[in-house]
Amino acid sequence: MNLSVPRRAAALAAVTAMALAGFTGATANAAPAAPAAAAAAPDIPLANVKQHLTDFQAIATANGGNRAHGRPGYKASIDFVKAKLDAAGFTTTVQQFTSSGATGYNLIADWPGGDPNQVLMAGAHLDSVSSGAGINDNGSGSAAVLETALAVSRANLQPTKHLRFGWWGAEELGLIGSKYYVNQLPSTERSKFSGYLNFDMIGSPNPGYFVYDDDPTIEQTFKSYFAGIGVPTEIETEGDGRSDHASFKNVGIPVGGLFTGASRVKSSAQVQKWGGTATAFDRCYHSSCDNTSNINDTALDRNSDAVAHAIWTLSAGTTTPPGKVFENAADVSIPDNGAAVTSTVNVTGITGNAPSTLKVDVNIVHTYRGDLVVDLVAPDGSVYNLHNRSGGSADNIVQTYTVNASSEVANGAWKLRAQDRASADTGYINSFKLTFP
Repeated sequence: MNLSVPRRAAALAAVTAMALAGFTGATANAAPAAPAAAAAAPDIPLANVKQHLTDFQAIATANGGNRAHGRPGYKASIDFVKAKLDAAGFTTTVQQFTSSGATGYNLIADWPGGDPNQVLMAGAHLDSVSSGAGINDNGSGSAAVLETALAVSRANLQPTKHLRFGWWGAEELGLIGSKYYVNQLPSTERSKFSGYLNFDMIGSPNPGYFVYDDDPTIEQTFKSYFAGIGVPTEIETEGDGRSDHASFKNVGIPVGGLFTGASRVKSSAQVQKWGGTATAFDRCYHSSCDNTSNINDTALDRNSDAVAHAIWTLSAGTTTPPGKVFENAADVSIPDNGAAVTSTVNVTGITGNAPSTLKVDVNIVHTYRGDLVVDLVAPDGSVYNLHNRSGGSADNIVQTYTVNASSEVANGAWKLRAQDRASADTGYINSFKLTFP
């Protein structure tokens, strides 16, 4: 993962079929969104993913200790992945570009069939930094995407959408390979993408479970998967906009993805949530010790299965036209047993009243959700209760609600109001998002 590109916020919405339960009025609890059933993805064998990592390590060892752009280890990595995909029935293309005076390579693999006007793509950067083999960064994402592609072949999957996979070069130099790929796409081809999924560092040795806060449908697909296996998630912020998804997002393609943490230190609350230690998520980030011993098998296994789940789920149906999304991603501290605080989004450009299917995405980091009262406040002051100290002992609230606010004028300042009504807690509003279908 490259950490030199500045963050770019704002999400594009693409809405899949969801069974959304709603409510009307100022006091009733809002019902969370539940994804519609989709064909079950296969379990991705951890042993297969780890074998790819062993192969990447061997390539680095035989080529000066790394797989960096312009070095022989990178081209050998491209050749290795391409051979696997060719044998599995993919149509592969190696794309060349020049950066820092050296030739770079992207590998694109298309699975036959599917609607060519609805392209779902998954990708990962294949290059390492020059100081090491890059097994977590980003052998982990590259290996998981590769094994998912091979699982598509084994299953002879026939999705509704056209599946495409990509492995990017020179990410560590500033997303060079993925930028080149996107810039070579005519606007008519860009418009055919229903989504791009990015996987960069998904096996960190002291892992967290982070989901990109970008396209709402992709985000909810990943959140639903992890909720189904009892693993809490948080919104990804450490590398937001600093991996290859940014190249796609910046030209209007819906994006999402997963991450397990880099050099940032895991907080005590995150240790309580996920285990591990209050040290860096990956102490070997961009270092020579990022080798095959620098992987957490449980995180790699869970995230590899999540990659397959997203591919199977998101490729199965059509998407509806995107709505308008308004978001406030600024942190707002919630005082312990104190006054209510608000995060505000200013809605403009919506004609008439709010829809009966107004979506409210709430991300609150808090040590005890059972002490929280959370409300949506409409521009005229009407209150829609989302959470009323009835959420049990689990920490944090990361939830999508559907609110029937059809009596409210859409344009104006909408507020997410949160109050901690007990003592000995810490927390903050991490993000607040409204989606107008």
